Amino acid sequence: MLIKSQLIAEISKKLSHLPEKDIALSINSIIEQMSDVLSNGGRIEIRGFGSFSLHYRPPRKAHNPKTGEKLITEPKYAVHFKPGKELREQVNASRHIPLKETLGDADEGEE
Repeated sequence: MLIKSQLIAEISKKLSHLPEKDIALSINSIIEQMSDVLSNGGRIEIRGFGSFSLHYRPPRKAHNPKTGEKLITEPKYAVHFKPGKELREQVNASRHIPLKETLGDADEGEE
């Protein structure tokens, strides 16, 4: 996991000629701009990285697990991220765990 302060610190290390305060201002400005675009129903596409869009979630039947009370949720929009091809390939190339090992013992005994 990488939190915003760690991101700022990492960029600051790589761009040591820039003050950390300016890097933080830049990161905060980017996040604010992205939030504004999504809040206004827009879509964000960063080539090679991915795209952010809104997905509509219609109302649904639900219940409060603590009280058992039945209710209907409000309709809402959720932010959806779809990774770009280059990001997917980079992530997959960095994973050195064979697929069979990640499935656990599910297919043992099926022989």
